[in-house]
Amino acid sequence: MGLEEYQKKRDFSSTPEPAASLPNAGQGLRFVVQKHAASHLHYDLRLELDGVLKSWAVPKGPSLDPSLKRLAMMVEDHPFDYRSFEGTIPKGNYGAGEVIVWDEGTYAAPGVNDLKESERVLRAGLAKGDLKFVLHGRKLNGEFALVKMHSEQENTWLLIKKKDTWATTEEVTLDDRSVLSDLRLDDAGKAEVLIASATLPEPPSDPLPRDVKPMLATLVDEAFDNPGWIFEIKQDGYRAIAQIESGRVELYSRNNLSFNRNFTAIVRALESLPGNLVLDGEVVALDEQGRSSFQLLQNHLRTGQGPLCYFVFDLLYRDGHDLRGLPLLARKEQLRALLPDLPELRFSDHISETGKDFFELARQNNLEGIVAKRADSSYQSGRRSRDWLKIKIRHEQEAIICGFTQPRGGRGYFGSLVLGAFQGGELVHIGFSGGGFDERMLREIHAKLSELVQPESPFAGKVKAEMPITWVTPRLVCEVTFSEWTDEGVMRHPIFLGLREDKDPESVLRELPIPTQLAEAEAENTEVSAAAPPEAAGPADPQAAAMPPRLAGTGKNLEVIIGGRRLKLSNLDKIFWPDEGYTKGDLIDYYRQVAPVMLPYLKDRPESLYRTPNGIAEKGFFQKEAGELPPEWMPTREIFSESNQKTIKYFICQEEATLVYLANLGCIEINPWLSRLDRLDSPDYFVIDLDPEDISFDRVVEAAQAVHQVLERAGAPGYPKTSGATGIHIYIPLGARYDYDAAVKFAQVVATLAHQLVPDFTSLVRDPRKRQQRVYLDYLQNRGGQTLAAPYSVRPRPGATVSTPLTWDEVRIGLNPGSFTIKTVPARLAERGDLFRQVLGPGIDLERCLDNLLKPYR
Repeated sequence: MGLEEYQKKRDFSSTPEPAASLPNAGQGLRFVVQKHAASHLHYDLRLELDGVLKSWAVPKGPSLDPSLKRLAMMVEDHPFDYRSFEGTIPKGNYGAGEVIVWDEGTYAAPGVNDLKESERVLRAGLAKGDLKFVLHGRKLNGEFALVKMHSEQENTWLLIKKKDTWATTEEVTLDDRSVLSDLRLDDAGKAEVLIASATLPEPPSDPLPRDVKPMLATLVDEAFDNPGWIFEIKQDGYRAIAQIESGRVELYSRNNLSFNRNFTAIVRALESLPGNLVLDGEVVALDEQGRSSFQLLQNHLRTGQGPLCYFVFDLLYRDGHDLRGLPLLARKEQLRALLPDLPELRFSDHISETGKDFFELARQNNLEGIVAKRADSSYQSGRRSRDWLKIKIRHEQEAIICGFTQPRGGRGYFGSLVLGAFQGGELVHIGFSGGGFDERMLREIHAKLSELVQPESPFAGKVKAEMPITWVTPRLVCEVTFSEWTDEGVMRHPIFLGLREDKDPESVLRELPIPTQLAEAEAENTEVSAAAPPEAAGPADPQAAAMPPRLAGTGKNLEVIIGGRRLKLSNLDKIFWPDEGYTKGDLIDYYRQVAPVMLPYLKDRPESLYRTPNGIAEKGFFQKEAGELPPEWMPTREIFSESNQKTIKYFICQEEATLVYLANLGCIEINPWLSRLDRLDSPDYFVIDLDPEDISFDRVVEAAQAVHQVLERAGAPGYPKTSGATGIHIYIPLGARYDYDAAVKFAQVVATLAHQLVPDFTSLVRDPRKRQQRVYLDYLQNRGGQTLAAPYSVRPRPGATVSTPLTWDEVRIGLNPGSFTIKTVPARLAERGDLFRQVLGPGIDLERCLDNLLKPYR
């Protein structure tokens, strides 16, 4: 690779990094691992070879555990002198951020003592994409391998530890000090860190973040042990962000409501802290045993009486340094040293690894629960992450008050509160709470609700109650404790704990625990999710940020909760694609990843399923009739079929849980109607289906280009996608403005004109026997009830190919439809987004487009 790329990316007048240089001849081969806090924290593995440092960016860092395969993105070669570089790469330069030498030493090819022979073996392994080497470092020792992956990214490798005496499951990256300076990255930016730099860095200049949305934890079902995680007590109070700037304090809730007037003692204590800071923690009231009590906190808010405490568990910003990208333990170490010994301010301490014993201790002390956090996790503002998990001892739920029932007996004001929460974007009923109130609380809450009375129910569905209900605008949030969730999704025996004035109703979700093993797997399985080296990575994609936990490899059968729906998944380890080794679990994982972009093309449409329950090695079958198969929560629609002269009950896929349910049935391919339930006779688009018969895919591309040419003449946009098999589908939006007959007729005009452009290898004849070695321009797929593989649908073909939207620039000779698979499409979506969304737009003017096409013939 040489050093040209390294030189090209750097301005050596403004960065202290070393310029190109060569090592002295005769030295042993050196290696270095540098920890680099650039836009994304990562580690850089560099191996000396042919006078330069061959380099790989390792997002999660090296591991001594042979069971872990760490993603390693090969980057440009670095000069030999770079091996000792520590310091700050100033902002505005490539890879800006702090660097320390995390480990260094020598290395060689396994079993080779001669330096020249070792270089020859290493050089051959690098060229082959299978580089084996033995490290002799201060932290890393033993045999490793770098294995090149076959993917669209040519620079994608895996770093793997081989089984030997040095192998261990202990997390080696927890030793986070530099082997040269004994400093940590969380100290970076201070002058003493930069002793290896040629020049001093610019002063810190990160702006103080304002209106910070806190990072949220995911609820899981049980405690666990893991050496890479820390465990804290879960406090029972109000989550609060503290912003301190020039002695002025702003203490606010997760939805940006000020706490300054409510918690004046805490604000005064925070005013004593030096510098400019942003902290994250929980405001609590403590009982006589030192336990946080939500009821005591409610009493304080009402009376102003009783001591309060701010348990601080994270430091997000300090004196010009945004620390959110640093590992959690590094942030907490700074926080521990920063906080003074004041009764109103306390450091939220933690233990490492032993979560099960810690949870049992919390249970014995009647605490709310514990929080588990990855020791190396960054702070992800506003995101509910699998890097932070909460395990509750008692069931608690935030709920929106949507109404109240008429009291009975001697009770005054109201009988029960009618409670709701959001699920899948819809407000749903989750139960009634009639316990936990005294006379004062009944009076005060009734007074608040009386101002919010409205005539209609805020729920879409009917709520059954024993007493008449008075509905209210869903604005107030409360917290309840309850015994369990029923099968109907309603809380059993919910007891009122208090109002949550710090919570926004729109943020209240029906919260069900996910299996701990899945949450752990998602947090650990980020090694192979990156598509670019950290220096080049852009902003996090919102869909990628919501990546669901992987199911493949977690076992044979599993029960999961998706969007509040409980699903029993079976045979996840069954091989569906024998050549690739892909399983049913891999199929479900794919559909969960693409669900946010795929569901708009499935919602409100009858679905025709192609089921292959034993994988692609056996012939599958089509299924339209849902019968009694769907669970109660899954919508269906009965539609009379003219061709079959009977009524068919169709599946309707409205949410991710349904998509997963269908995949669990062995439904690899999903085929929706072109129209929706509210306008079944009016398609949202028509399609030209290019179906080749014993002819090369390049001819399919040429036929697609001919269709595109005709559409441009018509003034109609067309959106291409691979069929997932051997053809191409071209969609033209109609906006449900015309019926199927009009769609078929216009599609026929487009297909006929395209055929006239390329008559030598296209055909309009439907019978395959009469169109051998031709591309069939199929316009008849636009009749009512016809279906095609949905955008992003998998096809039951070798390679696990996917029907993938394209740009017209991509539709050119050499296009390989086999490159779009369940393993490559999620990364493509993260990079390029949904290229097909305009298909669901307002649609074309058929009359005007037809007029444009007929002008030359008049």
